[in-house]
Amino acid sequence: MPLTLSSSAFADGGRIPERYTRDGKNVSPPLKWSGVPDDAKSLVLVVQDPDAPSGTFGHWAVFNMSPEVQELPEAESGKPGPQALRQAKNDFGNAYYDGPEPPAGHGVHHYHFRLAALDTPNLAIPASTGVERIWQEAQKHLLEQAELVGTYERGQ
Repeated sequence: MPLTLSSSAFADGGRIPERYTRDGKNVSPPLKWSGVPDDAKSLVLVVQDPDAPSGTFGHWAVFNMSPEVQELPEAESGKPGPQALRQAKNDFGNAYYDGPEPPAGHGVHHYHFRLAALDTPNLAIPASTGVERIWQEAQKHLLEQAELVGTYERGQ
């Protein structure tokens, strides 16, 4: 069974509800996945916007997740506790989810939620390196990946 990624908040190619954007509550949407390869040792999730005016913009990176994890509920964050998430600094400068906030009048932006199953239990890279660097490192250990794309556009 291939690795799949989905959200109950929006369909692949569908509009991301305002609640999950910086115009709304700015909470992460609920995400679920299945088909993690048996030999996976960790998971990485990134959210990127390739339509940003200055190039691909990183909104979120969660890495070194156990392959046993099958979902991230809405508004999951790296709060202390047994299930605390290891999160990288995003391009807003925060080590947590920051949702869509495209420039007004810039048109529809596509937000790529990418999940990667890796052959290593730990990406030995500082979280301060950012979303793009986390994704680049993940590609070196990739077993399989899945993608979910959501769209968002701000008014004038």
